[in-house]
Amino acid sequence: MTLTIHDVAQRTGLTTYTLRYYAKEGLLDFVTRSSNKLGTRLFKESDLEFIYLIKCLKNAGLSIKEIKTFVDWTMAGDSTIAERRDMFQKRRTALQQQMADLQATLDVVNYKYWYYQVAEDAGTCAVHDGMPDAEIPEKFRQVKHRLSALDGIKDA
Repeated sequence: MTLTIHDVAQRTGLTTYTLRYYAKEGLLDFVTRSSNKLGTRLFKESDLEFIYLIKCLKNAGLSIKEIKTFVDWTMAGDSTIAERRDMFQKRRTALQQQMADLQATLDVVNYKYWYYQVAEDAGTCAVHDGMPDAEIPEKFRQVKHRLSALDGIKDA
């Protein structure tokens, strides 16, 4: 059973425009084409897995050029296993750092949410002046101290 580009778009969440762009950039060279004048792409179910992988690599921050290199390595076969593994190792390290950075940001946002909830309940931000650490939820203490160390900013 073959799938149309519209079927693939619907199943992958990518637009037909994006799929055509990926094809133009050489990311879908593995897809069979019809023998008619138009050379219509004839997607197979098995092509979807690779398209999902391309989508994942794009979401992971790889450029089209980097994804094209990966596709080329994959098409080259087993001789490029080490290069593909190294590419995933580098991307994994970069994503782990991004996740750590996002977690630190979320910690600050959660702390400030708590800060302003307490201030709203008390009717003033002054409620935090001189508040002992014991009254600050443990999960926010480190964030508060990190923020306080940044310039002695009381309420940013």
